[in-house]
Amino acid sequence: MYSGELSDTLRNALQPSTRFVQHCDADDFTDKGLHVGKSYQWDVYSDVGTQGGRLEERQRMPETGFTITQGNGTVYEFGNSVPYSGSLDNASAHPVKQIINKALKNDCVKAFEIEAHQQFAATKLTVTPAGGNSATAIALETTGTATATNNLAMNNTHVKLISDQMKERNIPIFADGNYRCIGRPSTFRGFKNDLEAIHQYQDQGFGLILNGEIGRSYEGIRFFEQTAIASQGWSNSVSDQAFFFGEDTVLEAIVIPPEIRGKLPGDYGRDKGVAWYAEEGFSLVHTEADQTRIVEWASAA
Repeated sequence: MYSGELSDTLRNALQPSTRFVQHCDADDFTDKGLHVGKSYQWDVYSDVGTQGGRLEERQRMPETGFTITQGNGTVYEFGNSVPYSGSLDNASAHPVKQIINKALKNDCVKAFEIEAHQQFAATKLTVTPAGGNSATAIALETTGTATATNNLAMNNTHVKLISDQMKERNIPIFADGNYRCIGRPSTFRGFKNDLEAIHQYQDQGFGLILNGEIGRSYEGIRFFEQTAIASQGWSNSVSDQAFFFGEDTVLEAIVIPPEIRGKLPGDYGRDKGVAWYAEEGFSLVHTEADQTRIVEWASAA
């Protein structure tokens, strides 16, 4: 005598928070467009070779020059699809196409987050606690691979020292006057309570609060939590990967921005499907250690 009733509420599985793509630079290749090939390039101009300065009365004007290096990247196709039948669409109590659209949008965001993270992780600058377990000193390496196993949770002193290193290397700050850092929530647990609350500096004039932002350190670094990229599973599990960075990080070249596409019905309308599709490319802008804008909180194992 009982007949089950399906809830009208649409529910989805847990989705990770994504943060890396919003910190990629898309301005210079937003309009790359169609019919111009899959490759893209950018120029990096060095400082002049010889510093200018004071001239004596009969001294000839000194001459110098600068070098130009070129980076390059490639645009790839991205996509995924879910097929379904006309019969399912006709019989379902929930809107099949709407459910698939939402699931595919989530899938698209995660795919791009993985691509952007891979480029952040290609940075040449890595930092660990000195000796792997110092609470008051850090070791900066420029090969892209950390040699020490990170045995200590990140603390305020580490953040201060990393900030100093970034300033010493002349890594440019963002227009709001701050650096930024992305990591998993547990990575920041040791000093999260010491961060300046968002409402404090928002009231002071910051107009842009970005997705996942949790606060700012008094060393001028805004922190963002992400869960799209899995834990790196370091051997001691006391900390996890994080990226500190200034302006000009990763290029995002857009030929076709992500879009939802419907499959042309086949088998007289019985065969249907929905897909997301895009043509984009992600590339680390500065690949030389002395020009790198990203510092990775890392570990050898």
